[in-house]
Parts: sequence; C-alpha cells; structure tokens
Amino acid sequence: MRERLSLDLLLGEQHDLTAVERFARVHDADELASEVRRYRALIPHEAPRRGQQYAFEVDLDACTGCKACVTGCHNLNGLDDGEVWRTVGLLHGGTAQAPAQQTVTTACHHCLEPACLLGCPVRAYEKDPITGIVKHLDDQCIGCQYCIFMCPYDAPKYNARRGIVRKCDMCSDRLAHGEAPACVQSCPNEAIRITVVETAQVVEAAQAGAFVPGAAGPSETLPSTAYQTRRPMPRNLLPADYYAVNAEHSHPPLVMMLVLTQLSVGAFAVDWLLRAWLGGAPALRTSSALFALALGVAAMAASVFHLGRPLYSFRAFLGLGTSWLSREIIGFSLFSALAAAYAGSFFLPHVAHLLPLLDLAVTVAGVAAVGCSVMVYAATGRECWRAPSTALKFFATAALLGCATLMLGGTSPALARALFAIAAGKLAYEASVFRHLGRRQHTALKRAAILMKGDLAAITAARFVCGLAGGVLLPALVGWGGVDGRPVALAIVALTLGGELCERWLFFTAATAPKMPGGPA
Repeated sequence: MRERLSLDLLLGEQHDLTAVERFARVHDADELASEVRRYRALIPHEAPRRGQQYAFEVDLDACTGCKACVTGCHNLNGLDDGEVWRTVGLLHGGTAQAPAQQTVTTACHHCLEPACLLGCPVRAYEKDPITGIVKHLDDQCIGCQYCIFMCPYDAPKYNARRGIVRKCDMCSDRLAHGEAPACVQSCPNEAIRITVVETAQVVEAAQAGAFVPGAAGPSETLPSTAYQTRRPMPRNLLPADYYAVNAEHSHPPLVMMLVLTQLSVGAFAVDWLLRAWLGGAPALRTSSALFALALGVAAMAASVFHLGRPLYSFRAFLGLGTSWLSREIIGFSLFSALAAAYAGSFFLPHVAHLLPLLDLAVTVAGVAAVGCSVMVYAATGRECWRAPSTALKFFATAALLGCATLMLGGTSPALARALFAIAAGKLAYEASVFRHLGRRQHTALKRAAILMKGDLAAITAARFVCGLAGGVLLPALVGWGGVDGRPVALAIVALTLGGELCERWLFFTAATAPKMPGGPA
C-alpha cells in the first residue's frame, strides 16, 4: 500500500511543470506581448510612484539553497574571483520530533535609510529617488571600508584587487530596460522577484521587528526586502552559523591611528589640565611636545594605509554632513595644525604670551576629535562598540598615555599615581567582559569573551601583562616607592603604549559583526 502511495506521489510530481517549462509553454503559445516576454511575472512593469520603491521579494518556500542565484549574479555581473554580492544562508530549529530547516538567499536590502550611504565619507553611495535602489559609485570610492562597518547585513564587499567596495545594485541597468536582474533570471524555482513596495509598510514592518531570524533588527536601516512563507516557523529558528565565533579583521592602520592620536591628544590635554585646573607648572616640555606631535602626525599618515585608493583620500571631507568619519578626519587635521603651532611656539620666544590660548585650543580640538572617533564606531550599532564603552576606552587611553608621555619630562609622583588609578580602572573594566562567559544567551559580548579567552588569548595576555607592568606596577614604584629616572619613564611609556595597542587590536578582532544567516559552521 505504501509503495502504491509513493508511486502515485511520484507520478503526480511529474505532471507539475517547472518554472522553465511553464514559461516555455506560454512563450511558445505567443501569449506574451513582445515587450514583456522575459520574466513578466517576476518584475514590475511600472516605475514606483511617490511613496514606493523597488524591493526584492523572496519566497522562502520555493528557495532550495541551490545557489543558482549566487552563480548567476557572479557571472552576469562579471565579478572577480572570490567576489560575491549574493549569498545563501541556512536557518534551522524545531525539535527532534519536528525539525525545521530553511535556506535564505540574501543580497543588499536597498534600505529606506541606508547606513552605508549615511556613513560614507566621500559620498560614494546614492539612493535613486524614483526606484529607491541604493547604488555604489565605484569611481568615487576610496576604499576606506567604513560602509562595511556601518551595514548590519554585510552587503558591501571589499575588493582588494580594485581597492574599492562594491555591492548589489539590483541590476538597475537591466531593470531599466525591462529585463530581470541576474539572480531573478537564474533561480529555477522563481523564489526571487522584484516588487514595488509601499515605504510606509516597510516602516510598519520594521517597527514590528519582522525580518529574518538571527539577523540584525530592521528598525535602524529599514530594509526593503520581503521574505514570504506560508509555513509556521518555530520560535527557536536560528542561523546555522549562529554559534560560530570567528575573529574579525584587525585593521592594523586603524589600530595605530587610534592609539597614537589619543596619545598625542592626551599629552596636550593632561598638560593643560595640570596648569589650568591644578595650578601646576608646565610639564609638557619641548621634547615631549614634539614627541606627542610627531606621533599624532604619524598616526594620521598610518591611517592612509587603510585606504584601498589612498591617492583620493582628499575626498574624505565630502561627507561632513552625515559621516562621523569625515568629522573625525577634520577634527584631527585641525588638532595637528594647532599642536604644530603650539610646539613651534617653544622656539619663538616673542609669541610665548600665546601659549595659554594655543594650549586651550589644542586641548579642545583634540578632545572633540577623540569624541568623533568614539562616534565613528558607536554609529555602527555594534554591541561591543556602544558609545559609553567606546568613550571610556578611548578617553582612558588618551589620559593614560598622556600621563605616561608627560613623565618623560620628569617622573612626577602625582602623575604616577594618576597613571596608576587610570590604568587599574581601565584594566578592571576590560576584564569585566569575561563575566559574560557564564551567561546563557550568546550575545556579542559573550562572543568577544570567548575569542579573548580562545583564539585571541595571546594578544589578551600581552595586553594585560603590559598594562599591569607599565600602568600599575612601575607607576606604583614611582608614586609610592620613590623610584625615579629616565629609564623608568621610558619603560612606562613603552609598556603602556604596547598594552594599548594590544587593547585596540582586540577592539577590532573581538567585536563580531552582525550579518545575515550563513552556512553550517
């Protein structure tokens, strides 16, 4: 009886035409007008009206995970080897008695409020006012990769060979000529189509939190992609790679830039604080001022090596209205100019009366620039880079290294005690991340703790050894033990600087990025 039932089901399936066969029959019967022969049911034939835009619609019930869409996108768009604009992930959940599995195809969601566009310092993105498609302007891009930090869905992809970021543009040229995008054409089950959506409904769906399990919430960027299914999904449906923990890119030029700029700002700010608030004598001598300035300028130069197209770095000021990265660059440029004037004043006795004013200006510009650095990362929405946590780390680094730099001019017990307190507090705060290891929920902070204990254990150990030796032990000997001398000051600077470089390396590598569901770990 069972064999008969199986045979009937098989024969029934053979009578069900595939999408290709259905299209072939309609085409052969000349039932399509000549201008709409190609994939008529899968693309709109009228441009969006006011309050509408184009969007991907994915039928999850029809998606089998064959990755034909990935191949079609790669081949028809002429992507480089290893470059992908569309991916296919896997969701699974349910129970042992009723397991559930679902494949998910995803590309750029052409958000209503695209974070990539808002964050780009060179305006290399534009959102078409009619279609709503978010396009990347390759010729404008400098390869800073900040849009990759900003996008919570991992849509922009960095192309190292070209030195720029590229991404899906919904095959806008094809759509403009009535032809379906590559992924739509390639899917054998018609699981992907282009639709016209009401932007008001996209906002409502975002407010309801309706999107893909395991992906970032839609409330920030308002993604327009609609995922449809007629099947009930279990509450525990999660990406197959949800529990995978992998270190992120370390971004060495950014590590150097952040730490050295904060050292430079800290040296000038702590010196101003000692003289203006505490009535102390000037501690930032000529050698220390030049040292701080040189490191600040070196930091700005190091940041250029992070760009894929450094010759076009002058464009980074274009995004001042929306991008914190542009504001950071302008802030540190102003700080460097004022710091150079301050350091130069040591060699010009006739302008000595301007020192207090210059010192204040340098301090204000430097603190504002570090504040912009905080917002560069807080604006990404990553849990590990929240504004309070990032601000504490960045400003504590500036204060810590500022005190250490001033000790080059003379090992002051007061400075050593301040350095001890700042370092001890900062190390204690950084170590507090390990309390998340005992939590049941697999949060971003728990992932960071797992990485710092596992794959990044060597960097973590170096960070705490250098921090304790240079920021706690040696300052304690100076502040309470009467130890003095230039070698001690140099050791404090070297160890604290090394510790902060390791901390900033962990800042990038342990901060797991949000993304769409991936494949099995």
